[in-house]
Amino acid sequence: MQLLAVKIEKPDEINFILGQSHFIKTVEDIHELMVQSVPGVKFGLAFCESSGDRLVRWSGTDEEMIELARRNALALGAGHSFILFLGRGVFPVSVLNALKTVPEVCHVICATANPVEVILAETEQGRGILGVVDGGAPLGIEGEAGITWRKELLRKIGYKL
Repeated sequence: MQLLAVKIEKPDEINFILGQSHFIKTVEDIHELMVQSVPGVKFGLAFCESSGDRLVRWSGTDEEMIELARRNALALGAGHSFILFLGRGVFPVSVLNALKTVPEVCHVICATANPVEVILAETEQGRGILGVVDGGAPLGIEGEAGITWRKELLRKIGYKL
């Protein structure tokens, strides 16, 4: 077995969701969820099929996001994984809970705009995702000014009242 780290390639401001599912139907079901959850949503989705033709299956509403999804899914090459890139201004929190209810979705591994490295195990059979390195390590402990900033930000952007 070999361990690999694959960096997700994307613009800094773009959010994505990485997960694992179990069936080719994933592509259509996530596509339907996205267009029903966020009117006018821009996204790209790719799914690594792990049997049969073993293709990267894909869908979406935005060419840039679709290309990001296809390119990153192919680089990961981990069976039954999916990667969903969200267009500018769309945040994972808008779709995360609904995504978890898609019958084919086994689990969500990460949802972020941070730089990410995906840690893979590669065997003779193929690749599997062990986990991710999401962003950087903490530089300290939040103080009173940080608490105030965090609370004000969440209210300013409408996530808290």
